[in-house]
Amino acid sequence: MIIDAHSHVHDPVHSHIALLDEAGVDRAVLLGTRPHPERATDLASFRDEMSVLDETVSGRPSGPESYQAVWQELESACAAHPDRFIGFGKVRLDQSAERIAADVEREVVGRGFRGVGELTPPPDGAGQVEPVLRAAADHGGMPVVVHGFAPTTAGDLATLAGLARRYPTVPLVISQLGGLNWMTAIELARETPNLFLELSTANVILAVRLAINEVPDRTLFGSDAPYGDPFLARATVERVTKPGVLRDRVLGGTLAELLGL
Repeated sequence: MIIDAHSHVHDPVHSHIALLDEAGVDRAVLLGTRPHPERATDLASFRDEMSVLDETVSGRPSGPESYQAVWQELESACAAHPDRFIGFGKVRLDQSAERIAADVEREVVGRGFRGVGELTPPPDGAGQVEPVLRAAADHGGMPVVVHGFAPTTAGDLATLAGLARRYPTVPLVISQLGGLNWMTAIELARETPNLFLELSTANVILAVRLAINEVPDRTLFGSDAPYGDPFLARATVERVTKPGVLRDRVLGGTLAELLGL
């Protein structure tokens, strides 16, 4: 089974299904989103969507009504295509540990989602993820996905690795291979048994090759669609691996084990 470990809700959803079909991808982890760059029709409208993305990845708080819209959009897409999408639910980090635990129970587990993410703490604020990891551990070790590209810092990656060691039953996934800090991400994953690296939007193909070589059992194929493309992301993994067990694990086997598929 080939599973895209990182994708966001598309508008319209059927355009995402078409991309998965073209790439020969069986299923995709689907994450909620406020920005929708695929809606843009020109540079100006794309800038508008990117301004929303900038707010999101910078960890600036948004009102509860925006989270409700994201949860509902994600739940609708997963309900329409349960054979293709595996929903992960995001929770607000700018609230008490008790409220975060309640959100994980109600808005993630209660909605039938299989993991938490994509979390976007502010730069140098990755410690805010700890209550989520604690709640995920309380729910059987649900996977947690954290944004890895800028503005996430090398210090944030080190903080996340330390938190992962504190909650060893929780698979903690660093998305986008840690962005420009990909070498640090690989080193930290090598030392942290429950730290996983999702390979989308890598800056150079050497990064993907080295990540798979160094952490073969904890690297996950992902596209970050609509920012990336499932076809190209799969081709990148296949370019740096040979047919066989290792490639199969990266393209979906490892994630299938984590999710009990």
